[in-house]
Amino acid sequence: MFEFIATYAPQLIIAGIKYTIPLALISFVIAIVIAAIVAVLRSYVPHATGLGKFGWQILKFVLWFYVWIFRSTPMLVQLFVVFYGLPKLGISWLSPSGWIAAIWVLSLNTGAYASEAIRAAISSIPDTQREAAAALGMTDRQIFMRIILPQATRISIPTLANSFISLVKDTSLASVVTIVEMFYLSQQLAAVNFEPLKMYLLVAAIYALFVTILSIPQRYIQRWADRFVKDQR
Repeated sequence: MFEFIATYAPQLIIAGIKYTIPLALISFVIAIVIAAIVAVLRSYVPHATGLGKFGWQILKFVLWFYVWIFRSTPMLVQLFVVFYGLPKLGISWLSPSGWIAAIWVLSLNTGAYASEAIRAAISSIPDTQREAAAALGMTDRQIFMRIILPQATRISIPTLANSFISLVKDTSLASVVTIVEMFYLSQQLAAVNFEPLKMYLLVAAIYALFVTILSIPQRYIQRWADRFVKDQR
């Protein structure tokens, strides 16, 4: 078993560093940007009337539909639709390569879930804070950017960290669009050495190792964010 690990573990770790980790990090950064925009737009209540109010309602419906469709369908199906299905309709610019298709799907899928986490955090801020800020003469935009959003960001950190951990594991699905990440490589090696159980246990252990290492910054980020609450007390 030790000889088996020494032979194949380095290959899997290299594939993880070269493909799995970059894919997860790039997708997560894009997902957070998407999630923040979607959550803020769905939570913001503008004082609009007439066509302006109707336009906001249309926008919020479109954003709701985006969140609904990506939360209601499996990521594996989404990958197949984007990489194999859309080019049949002439929409090949979304998936010129497996990498681009995987980044699109991973980012949009994670962004949909993360947007709900951020939106829930925004909703958890007591209305009394909004009212107090309004009484001091702050505009709606100032209240949202200076009072609501900073607190919501701190509250959503643990949930967003869990989303990142899930994303790292979900990169294994990118094997279906021909990306040679860790799981894809483990399948290829298992077909050669005829040791599927050992190979899949080994890749599972390496995934666990990567997730553990990547989870370490969460504790420090959370402590840094909680510091502001302690300072206020």
